[in-house]
Amino acid sequence: MFAAERRQLILEMVRANGAVSLRELARVVQTSEVTVRRDVRALEAEGLLDRRHGGAVLPGGFTRESGFPQKSHLSTAEKTAIADLAASLVGEGEAIVVGAGTTTQELARRLARVPGLTVVTNSLLVAQALAHANRVEVVMTGGTLRGSNYALVGSGAEQSLQGLRVSRAFLSGSGLTAERGLSTSNMLSASVDLALVQAAAEVVVLADHTKLGADTMFQTVPTELITRLVTDEPPLHDERAAAELQALADQGVEVTVAGPEADAAAGDGPPAGRPPRRDMPLPGQRRTTTRNGGLGPQLRSASSLSDQASSGERARVADLRRR
Repeated sequence: MFAAERRQLILEMVRANGAVSLRELARVVQTSEVTVRRDVRALEAEGLLDRRHGGAVLPGGFTRESGFPQKSHLSTAEKTAIADLAASLVGEGEAIVVGAGTTTQELARRLARVPGLTVVTNSLLVAQALAHANRVEVVMTGGTLRGSNYALVGSGAEQSLQGLRVSRAFLSGSGLTAERGLSTSNMLSASVDLALVQAAAEVVVLADHTKLGADTMFQTVPTELITRLVTDEPPLHDERAAAELQALADQGVEVTVAGPEADAAAGDGPPAGRPPRRDMPLPGQRRTTTRNGGLGPQLRSASSLSDQASSGERARVADLRRR
């Protein structure tokens, strides 16, 4: 394929999807990521698109939201690895909330095997994935159907979540930065996601590397409310994505990286029956005050953490009790 043909195809993919990873572009145009990166730079110089961490987006600073058909075909391998790892965080008999998105849909397919689970969701796709699970109870919010992502939004959805309390919230979004946290392109979706966060003791964000550094219009979850990020290994050349992960860890987010690259970095493979993972070290203690301006419950209470936390988390709980 000639350079002009490659660049036209790249431009069409970005216009159709809003944001596309270099890995996905290289796969479609059947060339190396190095060549695709050079093409993206050339298109950016012409003002036809903007470069982002490991990908390309529509020009203008903020990415627009893609429809479900487009998003479902992007970064499929990364979403599968992230969903496998996120599912391993959920135990038998838990009550959780799961937001809308293609990555959370992949998670729901794996949660169907967790006995005694209760899942509260505003996503028709998540509910559909769990519809035939024998020992999983699905609770749907109310609200108005938003057809682009098959999610229930609006005041009905938010009101149905009032008074709810669960162990974890699993959310995805359009972009994630250490400065603003998780964001999306739709105001109604952002409001419901915030209501889901306020119902949970812990918040787990599922985001592949193409969303790192992307910033969209409406903030859904501030960085200080995010307990853990589950993501995939950024490409080796993507120093900005790696820097974003470190910045999130510096702010107290537990960063867990899924995928075969993570195993190579750790020097061995995953234990039998468990997905590959790598946890980034946490440089400092995260804040423990109420972190949503008084609008919702404190997320990491000592009692909830002592029941389910790892040894490192228990140390933090002990420190909280001494305070």
